[in-house]
Amino acid sequence: MKLYKYLLLTLLTITVSCSDDYFDVNGSETQPTTSSLPPQYRIQGAIENTTAQAQYRGSREVLGVTQYGSQNVANYYSETWSNEFTTGRYFLWQNAYVYSLPNTADLIVLGKRDNAPNFVAVGKILRAYILGMTTDQYGDIVLDDTYDGVSSMNITPKFATQEQVYQAIFDYIDEAIAELDESSPIALNEEGGDVLYAGDQAKWKKFAYAIKARYLNHLSKKSSYDAQAIITACQLAISSNAENAQKTYGGGPSSNDIQPFAVGGYGSSRFDYFSNFFVELLKNPLNLAVPIEDPRLTIIVPEAVNGGYHGVVTGRGLDGNPSDDYSLGNGGFYTSPNSTTDMINFSEVKFIEAEAKLRSNDPSGAYSAFKEGVQADLDKLGVDSAAKTAYLNLLDTEVGTTNISLSHIMVQKYIANVLNPETWVDMRRMDYSSDIYPGLQRPDNVNLDIFPNDDDWIQAMVYEYNEEDRNYENMPNNDPYVRLTTPVWWNTAD
Repeated sequence: MKLYKYLLLTLLTITVSCSDDYFDVNGSETQPTTSSLPPQYRIQGAIENTTAQAQYRGSREVLGVTQYGSQNVANYYSETWSNEFTTGRYFLWQNAYVYSLPNTADLIVLGKRDNAPNFVAVGKILRAYILGMTTDQYGDIVLDDTYDGVSSMNITPKFATQEQVYQAIFDYIDEAIAELDESSPIALNEEGGDVLYAGDQAKWKKFAYAIKARYLNHLSKKSSYDAQAIITACQLAISSNAENAQKTYGGGPSSNDIQPFAVGGYGSSRFDYFSNFFVELLKNPLNLAVPIEDPRLTIIVPEAVNGGYHGVVTGRGLDGNPSDDYSLGNGGFYTSPNSTTDMINFSEVKFIEAEAKLRSNDPSGAYSAFKEGVQADLDKLGVDSAAKTAYLNLLDTEVGTTNISLSHIMVQKYIANVLNPETWVDMRRMDYSSDIYPGLQRPDNVNLDIFPNDDDWIQAMVYEYNEEDRNYENMPNNDPYVRLTTPVWWNTAD
């Protein structure tokens, strides 16, 4: 509470000359404040705005794209890629640029001012994370012309190409890793603000390497793809569940202490039910002729009131059926009030390594990393010993070194990354293939005006209408027929 007291005493609004509705978002105790505070009083706000503002928004609207969750009504806009998706009313943009990135800019400036390179490093790591998530959903974004912690916010910024943004991400990460090795007069957790790693700089460094591995891996269709660089980054990255980059919630009573998708969280209404695709995938994750259920099903997905585990078909809604026939989205491992929001975890690192090794013609190394990633997720979810052993033995029998495939890796990564917007990156990289994700189909009632063909899938988000109204001369083509259907830079071959 000491941190919040300082933040509340110094809270102010960023001053820019644009319409008030641009800032019409939920209030936050951790939005940007004056630069008079030492950096140790700003780190909590930077972390929490990254997860609760940017990442929450980045995952909320793509639940129907990644098909983790479904609404109780048919033709919901984020499931059928219509209405708000075509008019720029999707607010990751403002949550990133108004709330989250300014906190990281201030943390960098304050860290430099107080000769505390560890705070500079954390600011750069979080900044890389937010920029990466934003560019992955939009493509070209604002980079250098955004708020820098010193100048006023530029309301007509120029856009950078996604290739330029990716280079900036790698630069931020490399600089941060070096800065974390420097001495600092102020500990990251001096005022209890490091709610991610409690001041453990070694873990922050591993988090940085994990982000680097993730973004290098996104380049699988580019000639610059470097499998060995990815493997090297993975070996220096998060190496146990104890090092997972995750924001833990206390379960209430205040809404900002409740996992956003849980009952009482500010995003609970966006996740009515688990989707049919996700539930059925967990019932046969290895795509066997005789299905064998994943032991995580009953941990992640609540049982329906009328019994069993049943998801709602994305885009269809309940279709007149009783709601008690379906598994609610709230109340499982990831959607309870005290659940975590995972930024990147050990399982994902191992699946990234497995993919890189498979692409390097190292099936033995790929399977070893793959199995370790699965085991890490089983451990994280608390699967009992007997069920865990049986499942890992099944992997040896049904997958193993001789059968390991990209589908095996991506399905297990999909299961381990529930609610993480990173899944949308993977699904696009895999061309939404049902060979990779068995059973994957487009949502019911999909917007046929923009996506008329069976193999047409959403590729990027429309820029927000506020940006278009104010900055149309600088932004790329925002016609939804172009924006929603044009692959981003990393999703095109050289």
